Amino acid sequence: MKAKIIGTEKEYDEACERVYTLMHSSDSPVDPESDQGQEMALLSLLIEEYEKEHYSLTAPTPIEAIKFRIDQMNLKQVDIAPLLGGKTRVSEILNGKRPLTLKMIVLLNRYLGIPLESLVNGNKQIVLDPRKRKELLNVSAINEFVKTKTKMELV
Repeated sequence: MKAKIIGTEKEYDEACERVYTLMHSSDSPVDPESDQGQEMALLSLLIEEYEKEHYSLTAPTPIEAIKFRIDQMNLKQVDIAPLLGGKTRVSEILNGKRPLTLKMIVLLNRYLGIPLESLVNGNKQIVLDPRKRKELLNVSAINEFVKTKTKMELV
């Protein structure tokens, strides 16, 4: 297969198929310095670039993270009621009608092992008053941090 920038789903599938074929062409591992190894490395980079552009993954919302963990542990909503303050509260939280409190976040992390980053990430409802934001961004260290963080999130 001739290596080129992957532009279509068909080309993506063909490149994936070729890498699979190269990987399973013999019982011994492919030597990275061989022609097959070089082709596989190049195709892998092209596949990775295509996937970044077309299959970008976003971090889960806190509710998605909780639901995922409940499913992973084969729990029911009622099982986590003590962490969130009762059966009704669980339903309200999982339906997005009530926000998580700091105490709930800590308990979900401690007892279910949900990463803190997953429980606080993505809450776009929390915003800073525009006047206070401008004042805050006048501090050079904070401004640089925000710029760097924004650039990293775009990558």
